[in-house]
This record gives sequence, C-alpha cells and structure tokens, in this order.
Amino acid sequence: MPSSPHVERHFTSGEAVRDIVIGMSDGLTVPFALAAGLSGAVTSTGIVVTAGLAEIAAGSIAMGLGGYLAARSDAEHYASERAREEMEVREKPAAEAAEVGEVLESYGLTAEESAPIVLALSTRPRAWVDFMMRFELGLETPDPKRALTSALTIAGAYVAGGFIPLGPYLVASTVKTGLLFSVGFTLVALALFGYVKGHFTGTGPVRSAMQTVVIGGLAAAAAFGIARAIS
Repeated sequence: MPSSPHVERHFTSGEAVRDIVIGMSDGLTVPFALAAGLSGAVTSTGIVVTAGLAEIAAGSIAMGLGGYLAARSDAEHYASERAREEMEVREKPAAEAAEVGEVLESYGLTAEESAPIVLALSTRPRAWVDFMMRFELGLETPDPKRALTSALTIAGAYVAGGFIPLGPYLVASTVKTGLLFSVGFTLVALALFGYVKGHFTGTGPVRSAMQTVVIGGLAAAAAFGIARAIS
C-alpha cells in the first residue's frame, strides 16, 4: 500500500508573534492603567482621552523604536561574529576544525565519525562558517528587513491595544461610565489576548489568559488607587 507523505508542520512565525505580544501587552496595560489612574483624579472624559492619545502616540513610537534598535543590534552582532569566524577559518583552520569536531561530538558522534564531516567542511569555507555560526554560536542569519518590520509590528500592536481601554471614554458621558466600560472591555481583551498568546507560545492558553488579566488588572487598580489617594 502506498504510504501517505510525511508532512511536518512547524510554527515559523515566532518573531512576528513575539513582536505582537510585546506591543499588544503593553498597549493594553499601560493606557489602561493611565486611564484608570486619571479616572480616580479627574471628572472630564476629555482629559482622559487627551492624555490617553498622547500616551498611545508616545508609547507606540518608543516601543517601535526599541524593537527597531534591538533588531539592528542583532543584525550587527551577527555580522560581527560572522566576520570573526571567517577570519578564524582563514587564519586558524586547525583550531576551527577542532571546534567542529567538538560540536559534532557534543551530538554523540565519535572522533572517527566526525572526521569525514570536518574534512568536507574544510573544503567549503562558506558552509564551514555557516556551520560554526549556527551550531557553535547558535546564531541564525537575520532578515535584512527585520528591523523595520519589527518596529512597525510592535508600534501597530501597541496602538491597537491602546484604543481598547481608551475607546469607551470617547463616547461615555462621564468618567465613571467610561471607566466601567473600559474595565470590562479591557479585561475581556486581556483574557482573549492571553489565551491566544498561550496557544501560539505553547505555555497553556488558560494559564496565560489568567496571568495576563491579573497583571493588567493589578496595574490599573494600583494606578487608580494612587490617583484617588493623591487627589
């Protein structure tokens, strides 16, 4: 009987999900805490909305810039390490060959089994450097568009998350009403976000949802309590 083809399905969008998680988690939590805190100190929804919009703008820019610089730093680190490995392959081939053998032996291969692989790599300098980058240093070739994509993804997720707690204040007639709806909408959003995040990251959807709700709720409650005590 013909066997069905073996198809492996792996999740390959880890970096994009990480960026969305970074942006969305802060976008939901920080504006939520700010709006809740102001609700304990002011009576005008206009003040809450103005401050919230300013925070979303500043926060998204800061988070996006942070993501951009982090990705650029990763790319520069990779380029620096690759240049060093290329130099060592040219100038210290014996030492690099010994390191290849050590890497292979760490996977259970004997010196005799490793020898043909070491010899084959020594005749292919580019593949040799690729091997050392991945298996010795644990570094993958960075996407040249990664920095800009990361910045836009984080910033966009922050804005999307920030408008959830702020939205009710745009239509509410009083701060109290806006706060009540903001709390309800945001806690539901935090739960859904945490559930989806847990599903993609493999940490357990229900557990992730509970952790996200607790953290966001505590941040907002603390901000509200401090603002009310001061005012």
